[in-house]
Amino acid sequence: MLNVRRSNQRGSASFDWLRSKHTFSFGNYHDETQMGFSELRVINDDEVIPEGGFATHGHRDMEIISYVLSGEIAHKDSEGNITRLPPGEFQLMSAGSGIRHSEFNPSLTKKLHFLQIWIQPNVFGQKPGYQQKDFGSEKGLTLVVSPNGADGSLHIKQDAKIYQLILTPETTTQLNTDNSRRYYVHNIEGPLVVKGNDGTWETLQAGDGVKIESLSQLQFSANNEAVKALVFDLP
Repeated sequence: MLNVRRSNQRGSASFDWLRSKHTFSFGNYHDETQMGFSELRVINDDEVIPEGGFATHGHRDMEIISYVLSGEIAHKDSEGNITRLPPGEFQLMSAGSGIRHSEFNPSLTKKLHFLQIWIQPNVFGQKPGYQQKDFGSEKGLTLVVSPNGADGSLHIKQDAKIYQLILTPETTTQLNTDNSRRYYVHNIEGPLVVKGNDGTWETLQAGDGVKIESLSQLQFSANNEAVKALVFDLP
């Protein structure tokens, strides 16, 4: 079963320094039908003006993934991590027993555009952790987050995986799925055709997402444009 949520159905927030689209309920945007999907709680599509950003604030017991689409994040946290996150890199911060951090756009001229993703952990009160990695631009599906750090992926404290999907025009790839698990696809760039083994299919535009259940295989196809998306494998 494919259940699509279009980009223009998302919630939104607008401040002097931030424009954000919320796939699920977040902040002042509340929709009882969109409280998350499985353990996936947040996908925020954030645009931050030059020198703008999130001042120091705290989290606990949440797995927080950032993926930079353009621009750069300047990150600083209470565990002593001071880093820059450039385009194409993934950051996974395990808040655990508690962490404070800030995220800023250090550029004087360029906008920062990134995805902020929250996944509920399956263990609580753990020591906070920080990971960061560039997984390149290999075509097809690349595992970027997993419960055991498989294939050099970032280690998450949940029975969940995230794949980076990159397709060149007129190409297709497949993912064998477990029909007892749930899957979510967030499309970033280009028209993406998602087809289930039951014959159902949907075309996703940038910002669209689809909830997927009770399928044993997914096929991802690009037509005449390149595609970039994230695929979530959830309990």
